[in-house]
Amino acid sequence: MTETPDADGPTPGGPDGSRKAQARRTTASLTNRKVAGKRRLRKPHTVAKVITATLLALGVATAGSVVLAYNNWNDNLQHVDVSKQLKNRPPKMKAEGPQEPINVLVLGSDTREGENNIDGLTGDGERSDTTIMLHLSADRKRAYGISIPRDTLVDRPTCYDEDENPIPGAQDVMWNEAFSVGGAACTIQQFEQVTGVRIDNYVVIDFQGFKDMVNALDGVEVCIPEDIEDPEHGITLKAGTREIRDDEALSYVRVRHVGDGTDPQRIRRQQAFMAAMINKAISAGMLVRPDRMVSFLNAMTDSIQTDYDNIAELADLGRSFQGIGLDNIKFVTTPWVYSTAQVGRVEWTDRVDELWQLVLDDKPLSQEFASDSISAADDPEGSSTPTGEAEQTDATETTDATDGGGRNNRDDEGLSDEARESAGLCT
Repeated sequence: MTETPDADGPTPGGPDGSRKAQARRTTASLTNRKVAGKRRLRKPHTVAKVITATLLALGVATAGSVVLAYNNWNDNLQHVDVSKQLKNRPPKMKAEGPQEPINVLVLGSDTREGENNIDGLTGDGERSDTTIMLHLSADRKRAYGISIPRDTLVDRPTCYDEDENPIPGAQDVMWNEAFSVGGAACTIQQFEQVTGVRIDNYVVIDFQGFKDMVNALDGVEVCIPEDIEDPEHGITLKAGTREIRDDEALSYVRVRHVGDGTDPQRIRRQQAFMAAMINKAISAGMLVRPDRMVSFLNAMTDSIQTDYDNIAELADLGRSFQGIGLDNIKFVTTPWVYSTAQVGRVEWTDRVDELWQLVLDDKPLSQEFASDSISAADDPEGSSTPTGEAEQTDATETTDATDGGGRNNRDDEGLSDEARESAGLCT
């Protein structure tokens, strides 16, 4: 049987056919090698996909942890909206620009409930041991806190409970009684009615929360001019400049047997401590250090009551301070004189109206008030004016022995040595 010729030439059995077959085998071999090569070239892409998938898994796990932490912080917050309890409110502040000024009322509760209170006492109600109105300017270039002595005599307006039932007001009563009879809502109502300044938000923190926040900062530096001993409350603090924390920190800001022993002078010491806290938080980079921020947020959210909806809103408030220089964060006290009607109490002077007007107008502290202030940039050890630098000012700037101003009789800002000594601060 005759074989059919190959379309490409001689039959496969001929000599030329053998060469063709060999060529085809060689070509097939090369093709297989190329395919194998392509497979080997694809392996790095496969490895990359595995690495990417792993990183994504880790990212999801991390994000999940952040979400869990965020939810935990929000769960820790004791959110209490008191807006329905506030009546006849002043108008909300407005300013030109993308942002508005903010007024936050910060209240320190002296509740004795819980295992870690300072003196082991329980009951006796709950009062606002500390009241500070924090004003943050619309341009976010300055902030100042205004402290109100707890012993200040005021006419408390009618307040309202959670069911909006009236709580009768009273005349010539201590400032902190409002918190006792109606909590944060009554204190806000009192503040707004007697000052004409509207409060945007509030925060209440207890003793344990304060200690935890100080501990989250690894302590705060203070200067104690002389040994402090208060056997009644078991408080002993040795003189010197050092960082204090935990019970020592709480004892330091609460003890009265320092300086002249009055509540307004204790406020000076509290202001100096808060200024040092802000200094430590910013200088130590707490706002950009996740480990410290987590510890601080854990401490803060576990011990506060507020009308902020969530931790993100509180974090936004904290970030507002990033662009403010330490010397533009100040603390002042409402101008006061000792009361002649009730021994041991204080009353506001007419100068307080000027202070509230600065807030209403979103203005910086005037030189008169700035000279009474404590700044976050201050040295805890204080500083004396070098010889020849002090300048005598107008006679109206002379310190009155009964006035809470403590003005320093010079053009620069900050407390005089005399005022610092009266408050139990180093000079």
